[in-house]
Amino acid sequence: MSETMNRVLIATGLAFVFGLVALLEFFGIHAVYWLCVIVGLAMIGEFAYRLWLAPRAIMFNVKNLVLFGLFLTLLGFDFVSLLVLGGRPMLLLFVLCVICAADICAWLFGRMIGGDKMWEHISEHKTWAGQIFGVIGGTAVAVLYGYLTMGVFAPQLLWIGISVSLLSQYGDLTASFVKRKLKIKDFSNLLGAHGGVIDRFDGWIYVLPVIWMILA
Repeated sequence: MSETMNRVLIATGLAFVFGLVALLEFFGIHAVYWLCVIVGLAMIGEFAYRLWLAPRAIMFNVKNLVLFGLFLTLLGFDFVSLLVLGGRPMLLLFVLCVICAADICAWLFGRMIGGDKMWEHISEHKTWAGQIFGVIGGTAVAVLYGYLTMGVFAPQLLWIGISVSLLSQYGDLTASFVKRKLKIKDFSNLLGAHGGVIDRFDGWIYVLPVIWMILA
């Protein structure tokens, strides 16, 4: 099976899971909350397991240990944030839509346009064109989401869309930097060509704690 087909099948499976969760939520079953718990614990467990497998030469480096400790702390904040946002499914859906739009647009236009790399020593595929169009795509979806749910144009969603889109892309870069230090391509192969749970949800790394702090 080709990598592209594998990606499509896994993405379809994830879409089915999210659709099922949304349906259960509609019938009063708090499936979003429990999905958040599962994803949060899976991210922490996946990273801990990857550290367990890491060679001693990598783990005995003081700079690496500081980096890994900070990243694990971030994942801990993400888990707490998911527990809070799990009780607000519409807000979580909004964030998820913006992050997905930014991720897809960054990948699509980055490949189509190419151009200068952002930080090639961290992630060789990220380009400035991809980041710009990722922000545009994420912001457009934020405004559209607001219009569909509230029926009016909400200018404040422009800033929220820009902020969430940028933070999601820098979460992706942070995860890529950690993978470089661990000398791995993906955190796991749990999701096939999509990598592991962290690889799929790394756009949440900074977004969720910031939203949690704003709500607090």
